Amino acid sequence: MPLLSTFSPLRGAMPLPPIFSPLWGEMPKAEGGRLHPMTDPQPRRIICKLGTNLLTSGTDRLDPAVLDEVVRQVADLRQNGAQVAVVTSGAVTAGRARVGVTRTRSSVGARQALAAIGQAQLVQRYDSLLQRYGLTAAQALITRGDVTERRGYLNVRNTLLRLLQYGVVPIINENDVVADEELRGGAFGENDALSALIANLIDADLLILLSDVDGVYDKDPRTHQDAQLIEVLRNPASMMQAAGDVDERSRGGMRAKLEAARRASAGGTQVVIASGHEANVISRIAGGERLGTLVPADSTIRDSRERWLLAGLHNGEGIDLDQGAVAALTRHGRSLLPAGITNVRGQFERGDIIQLYDQNDIPVAVGISNYSSTETARIRGKKSSEIATELGYNYGSAVVHRNNLALLPQPD
Repeated sequence: MPLLSTFSPLRGAMPLPPIFSPLWGEMPKAEGGRLHPMTDPQPRRIICKLGTNLLTSGTDRLDPAVLDEVVRQVADLRQNGAQVAVVTSGAVTAGRARVGVTRTRSSVGARQALAAIGQAQLVQRYDSLLQRYGLTAAQALITRGDVTERRGYLNVRNTLLRLLQYGVVPIINENDVVADEELRGGAFGENDALSALIANLIDADLLILLSDVDGVYDKDPRTHQDAQLIEVLRNPASMMQAAGDVDERSRGGMRAKLEAARRASAGGTQVVIASGHEANVISRIAGGERLGTLVPADSTIRDSRERWLLAGLHNGEGIDLDQGAVAALTRHGRSLLPAGITNVRGQFERGDIIQLYDQNDIPVAVGISNYSSTETARIRGKKSSEIATELGYNYGSAVVHRNNLALLPQPD
């Protein structure tokens, strides 16, 4: 039987013999390391995120063999009934190769120019490879501004869903030509964060984060020979402090992947972090084989507004909370009052989506701020009854109201 032959057409399909389950990590293995079918449906909307280190094989150029193999597997999934989107890095690298610019530390303007050149090269390569299988690529360049407002978020969602309905493979990247925050290390931060946004935006069943690492380890395998691969990680936040920041070549790193997995799984998407160098890795994961590290989907059904808040539409701006405020939000479902705020991060305006951090520098929630960063800094630590006295006006007793807040999974 061909791989994934149990996938059905996207419309009018009969129920399928399932493979995936929220308890995937607890499934018994069958012969050959495969998983026994369970009761939940197979992943029929899949996002593959491809990192720079994977696409370049550690060099300064895109590796044609890697691209060819990735597209072959995407085509296998698509031709067997799955909807597939690709979130890809590599635009700046492709631009460098096209104009012969060596890899040196470049200004933001130079990197934007290289991205403009490379984006055309990158999508042309994907489209050319997909055409071999009778498929079509569509370029989708997204910036934070496109989705920060809920109306824009829904417009992007509708476009991507229509492309998937057409059987097209969206090739998604941040629009580096205008979004210089990403090139500076902010905005979505890297394509791991963008892939989590897309997962929440299109209600994906499965997000596969591919790089040059095998998955999440309990220790840094580069310095600890006894490091063990974590097959199932139910709470990515528990490993974020131990994870490193960015690596030298790509914009991401394991901490970025853990944060992306945390956001996507909180929105209801299963996430697998695995090595793209593993043979046939995309097809095998989608077929139910246990590879890399699985982050199971949160079983709680999130409404569309919560998924929007969880999408990561911020640049790290936010508020540090004391222990009491964290408990009030996470255990008692309360709003954030100024008395529990210890510090303000970055610049934001009233109505912006911000992150709320605990004492360990881990985001515990995201929400819409009723006050700007300047106003919040002035009222932090004060009682709600003192807001009007301090500011001369009052937008409410809460800095973030519980109705405009979405919690993230907490460390064990």
